[in-house]
Amino acid sequence: MIDTTVKVKQQRRIVDRLTLQEELAAAVQGIQGEAEVRAAWLPILKAALTKGREEIRNRFFDDQDGAECVRANCFLIDQTIRVLYDAISAHLYPAPNPTESERIAVVAVGGYGRGELAPQSDIDLLFLHQRKPAARIDQVVETILYTLWDVGLKVGHSTRSVDECLRQAKSDWTICTALLETRYIWGDKALFSELRTSFRKTVVAGRETDFLDAKLAERDDRHERMGDSRYVLEPNIKDGKGGLRDLHTLYWTAKFLYGVDDISQMTTEGGLTKSEIDRFGRAQNFLWSVRCHLHYLANRPEERLTFDVQPELAHRMAYTDRAGGSGVERFMRHYFLVAKDVGDLTRIFLAAFEAAQKRRGLLRLPAALFRREMEGFPIDGQRLSIPEKKYFRENPIEMLRIFSVANRHGLELHPDALTAVTRALGKINAAFRDDPAANRLFVDILCADEDPDKTLRQMNECGLFGKFVPDFGRVVAQMQYDMYHVYTTDEHTIRAIGILNRIERGLLNEDHPVASKVIRQVQSREVLYVATLLHDIAKGRGGDHSELGAEVARELCPRLGMNAEDTETVAWLVLHHLAMSMTATKRDLEDPKTVQDFVDLVQSPERLRLLLCLTVVDIRAVGPNVWNNWKATLLRELYWRAEEVMSGASASEGRIRRAEAAKARLAERLEKEGWQEADIATHLARGGKGYYLALDDDTLARHARLVRSANGRTDELTLETRIDMDKAVTELTVYCTDHPGLVARLSGAIALAGATVVDAKISTMKDGMALDTFLLQDAEGGAFARPDRLARLSVLIRQSLAGEIKPMEELIKRAKSALPSRTRVFTVAPRVLIDNQASNSHTVIEVNGRDRPGLLYKLTAALVEQRLQIVLAKVSTYGEQVVDVFYVKDTFGMKVEHKGKLDQIRQALRYALLDGEEKTEPPPTKLAKKALAKTQAKRAARQKAQAAE
Repeated sequence: MIDTTVKVKQQRRIVDRLTLQEELAAAVQGIQGEAEVRAAWLPILKAALTKGREEIRNRFFDDQDGAECVRANCFLIDQTIRVLYDAISAHLYPAPNPTESERIAVVAVGGYGRGELAPQSDIDLLFLHQRKPAARIDQVVETILYTLWDVGLKVGHSTRSVDECLRQAKSDWTICTALLETRYIWGDKALFSELRTSFRKTVVAGRETDFLDAKLAERDDRHERMGDSRYVLEPNIKDGKGGLRDLHTLYWTAKFLYGVDDISQMTTEGGLTKSEIDRFGRAQNFLWSVRCHLHYLANRPEERLTFDVQPELAHRMAYTDRAGGSGVERFMRHYFLVAKDVGDLTRIFLAAFEAAQKRRGLLRLPAALFRREMEGFPIDGQRLSIPEKKYFRENPIEMLRIFSVANRHGLELHPDALTAVTRALGKINAAFRDDPAANRLFVDILCADEDPDKTLRQMNECGLFGKFVPDFGRVVAQMQYDMYHVYTTDEHTIRAIGILNRIERGLLNEDHPVASKVIRQVQSREVLYVATLLHDIAKGRGGDHSELGAEVARELCPRLGMNAEDTETVAWLVLHHLAMSMTATKRDLEDPKTVQDFVDLVQSPERLRLLLCLTVVDIRAVGPNVWNNWKATLLRELYWRAEEVMSGASASEGRIRRAEAAKARLAERLEKEGWQEADIATHLARGGKGYYLALDDDTLARHARLVRSANGRTDELTLETRIDMDKAVTELTVYCTDHPGLVARLSGAIALAGATVVDAKISTMKDGMALDTFLLQDAEGGAFARPDRLARLSVLIRQSLAGEIKPMEELIKRAKSALPSRTRVFTVAPRVLIDNQASNSHTVIEVNGRDRPGLLYKLTAALVEQRLQIVLAKVSTYGEQVVDVFYVKDTFGMKVEHKGKLDQIRQALRYALLDGEEKTEPPPTKLAKKALAKTQAKRAARQKAQAAE
């Protein structure tokens, strides 16, 4: 709530009410009729509003004070309405001595009533009258509204009597809340006072608990709609968890229950400390500053911090790049920390309210009837509490023990206990962190049999987690500015621990059958849980977070009571926690060298089991739509093949054996379908070992039927699409004569159809035919499944292969008229890596860049221009970033090893990655200019010092 008692500075520079009154009076001299009078007033009022808004905007860009900005906007509208009301009363509908039925008060409600008016927010008005309004009231109300609308204001309104307001407030909590925050603007003040007094007596009294329940239910519903997490990376600053609406809920509750006009008065109720009141004020001011910037930037009532506005907001609010974090990441971390503060304040306030209600005797039965103890902690209302407020200050280790006890017995913590933890965090020092008993309690919580994530999240929200493990505290509320990571680093880590626990308990057997099996063979649960905790612990430190995280593990694990062997295992897992997913998604699993290199890295079956489990939970915890059956299949294949090599078989032997087994299964299946032995032998001879190893049995059987059908027709091109809703992909199979540039032409047609390639298997059969499989998704990440789109895809592929269309030209035309991609706001440095060591028979090219329509086509076309054969393509998309890997050979079927040729390939691919889109800088604020100048000065001084050395 903005303190409306604080006066706006230099008010007359915003609007001078007396001068405005005189201008309106002079404009209507000799004019009669409402329409003519309003027409004369309109340009004067528009000019006054434009001047006032410009003054407020300039002040805000100078001082960044969101509270002052919304207060000044309210002042401008207040004065405008007052002048307009007086002018109407004087020149159109005078009533020197109004009768009872002519009394009217103009009242602000909603955010405007709280004294909070963002630059693009609506204005909500209540026109208050007595029981039987005279005709003059309708005339005044209509003239005010039409004039306000004509000058461009967005006004919501209602016209009610005092009795109507009270009656509706009793039956509708929304109306009740609106009346709770009414503010007098102009007119009959006694009428407004009557409403306020009657509202407190007839609506509020005795309904305190009902109001709180209604507001909390409303809040929970709102959070559910917004994703039920304050750590989503495109948060809604108004309605999201930890946003302004949560602060409003605190204010409404305080006002309804205690009758306070300002949250600072809550200190007298014993609910909040002065420090917590200050946190409330800082959180509110920050959120209001962000919201005002957002409204000015969007020029509309925008409430979401979408990726495209985050960099500009960070720039305007002077968040500059620093080592370990960009300006936008620092800005969003501040936002999430504020959202966390809002959660803390909500919990503390509710604890104070519950205590107050008990003091007032509003509970039906005395609390003493429900009290008992659990391992030394009293149970209050089925929740674990503390003996007295200072308990944790005098016994700091009990802060950890109460969470351990609550987890083991499935109990919730009482708000009083959580508040006491927050207020005793200062007792956690180096000696406390080194206490073996404290570390044992923490590890017990981390490795709890059930729901450790729930306990850890609560510890994180009250600040205990980050205080006890300072390295974790460094990643609290830390975001990565990309479209791949859905949650902040701390939330991602806690979710990963929760998923690991559910896998261990057998709750995710269907989703993760292999991980669910091997986790039971893991020799040390603690190693796995601690590695999951630490795998991203060093993000945002300006270096390789895997390497830095391994160093953190070597320092922290002994403190947690782990021996040297387990410590080294944890450090190894943190260092290589991306190795398995990178190998599975970026390398050819049918290449024996891929598997052998992976085995050489992992070395032991125990590490393989641990790494599989860690990889699965890491990917699953990134976001709700990141894990799919395609990734599951790749990880599963890599695990089994690595295990096979570790058991004594060579990668090559295992490959030959698996290929022969796959051919035998296919032969048996085709025989059952009525194929002749000769036809089976002919078909089996078409493919090499890699083809039979790359595909599952069902796909091999479908391909056999497709090839047989195609050979019986004269059509040179055969297409087949199969929609797999479980994997959220559409499988496109293309069978035709192979020729240079085939993959590029297919990729171009797919891009023109609006599909995205998520995987591609390129197979050239021994008879010179190409049998290529693409996994496709639509722009929303679902299967490319609409019949009209599939029909268009088929037409485009035929046209592209026939040379009837030129994909590059069509894509350029389409880019000019298409809506800007959401990925456009991100910068991904183009990178081309060429590796001649990853495979014995192929050159492996990895390409990184920003995703956009047609990129795969541009890359494959560039490879064709370099006269390269694309043998395998591994296509991965991580939000806005693509990581495409191509296994290629030269025209003679050999690796590309000539340095000059490799340089040409790099240059061609880097050119294909370039994008001509230009970025525009937002208009800098005065604060942003100062911050930029300061940063530049520091950089210049650093360079000068280095030159001197």
